[in-house]
Amino acid sequence: MATQNNGDHMTTRDDHIDLIRHLAAADARKELDPNWTLSRRGFIKSGIAAAAAVAMPYSVLGSGQARAENIPFSPDYGPLSPVFDEATGLPLLNLPEGFKYWSYGWTGDIMDDGIPTPSNHDGMAVVAVNNGRYVLVRNHEKGGVTGSFAAPELTYDPACDGGTTNLIFAPNSRGNKWASSRASISGTIRNCAGGPTPWNSWISCEETTNGLHTNPAYTKQHGYCFDVPAVGEAKPIALVDMGCFSHEAVAVNPATGIIYETEDSTPSGFYRFIPNVPGKPAMGGKLQMMKLVVAPNATRTINGVSYPYYDTGVAQPAGATWDVEWVDIEEPNKPFITGTTYGGVVSQGIMQGAASLRRGEGVWYGNGIIYVCSTSGGVAGRGQIFAYDPVNETFSLVYESADRNVLDNPDNIAWSPRGSLILCEDGSNAVSRMHGLTIDGKIFPFCENNMDFRAEGMGSISRNGVTYDRNQRGAEFAGATFQDEWLFVNIQANPGITFAITGPWGNGAL
Repeated sequence: MATQNNGDHMTTRDDHIDLIRHLAAADARKELDPNWTLSRRGFIKSGIAAAAAVAMPYSVLGSGQARAENIPFSPDYGPLSPVFDEATGLPLLNLPEGFKYWSYGWTGDIMDDGIPTPSNHDGMAVVAVNNGRYVLVRNHEKGGVTGSFAAPELTYDPACDGGTTNLIFAPNSRGNKWASSRASISGTIRNCAGGPTPWNSWISCEETTNGLHTNPAYTKQHGYCFDVPAVGEAKPIALVDMGCFSHEAVAVNPATGIIYETEDSTPSGFYRFIPNVPGKPAMGGKLQMMKLVVAPNATRTINGVSYPYYDTGVAQPAGATWDVEWVDIEEPNKPFITGTTYGGVVSQGIMQGAASLRRGEGVWYGNGIIYVCSTSGGVAGRGQIFAYDPVNETFSLVYESADRNVLDNPDNIAWSPRGSLILCEDGSNAVSRMHGLTIDGKIFPFCENNMDFRAEGMGSISRNGVTYDRNQRGAEFAGATFQDEWLFVNIQANPGITFAITGPWGNGAL
């Protein structure tokens, strides 16, 4: 990679400053659009419109029917083949004909604040849009104690190296697609996923409950959510009332301001946080865990007592749907049960008969419905997709993977402008993929990881003083998010990379 001269660096930094000023002014005028416009300008502009939205009919599929409708590739988009990156010329992804992409933010690339791009790219979303410029926030799922990569005022725990970076994508800016990046918060642990908010921010989630009880190197308790704004300096303040547990992702209902949360453990809860002031989670609220109106099918022993609860990850009938109730979590800031290092929050729900997922991971709001991913759920343990209807208070199984060759442990998910879901795999297959899941129950691979840097692949490459010469095709996709004609996604490999993908979306379901 060529080294920039000082003049180029100054020009790049000036452009970065100009972009930030422009977006800050737009934010002050309340002109930034949130993520869920999804190219439907004005469709979901208000709480009334969002509350009135009618869900796409995933519920008619039934788990058995959806499971049977797998196809090797989309008949509309066509088969996958290597496509060369517009930024580097490398064949990093396999995509259908007509699609192209730009890579950006490789691990080690120097950002506009002078900080090297952290590794372990994970959850991400577009959190604001203005005048053709998109602001994204990207997680970095780092769990070490090598120290914060951000400035002290952006740091939660100085010992820890996880955090987030903010990116600006400006496809009309002098022909360059990616325009800017900077550190936004750090000093956190394992920022896995999160979710965009209607107030132009990203809630980043720590997938841990580590603290002084697990490592004296830490200076604070971990296991919290953090609200990271699109523009302006973030405040690394733990949202304690949202719970202290192994957070995975969140989805906000724009009609109510209620925040839904998943937990990456087994058993894991599906939670909702009812804020005291919608749009201001730092001002506190009430945490609850979902309970299904159904007879228990499992038990868990807590402090020597056996408690019955419902495990959604076992064999379920086609079209399974349950009525939903919610139980209060009286101590949301309880990271562990006495004598252990985990389980203080989920156990409060289990003790009240609440329901459990098997590794609750991706969650996304789409057209009035909250879609929830159980990464290890189902008879085969290869993943389930559920739909929670907050108006009718129902929870339905809409897809279950029976074979890892069809879908291998979905993790991050996102709603597409055409009403389908995009699913990121986090399994054990040799090649990791993103899949489309359509409203009529068809599932197909849309994109494959083609990052094989061995001699028999594309060959080794050197970047930022590091040589990459290993097969990374099995590394997971993460952080998929749609906006207008773009799909943004990360590959959490060595190196981590962010991609912007575009093409003939109108030919198919995504």
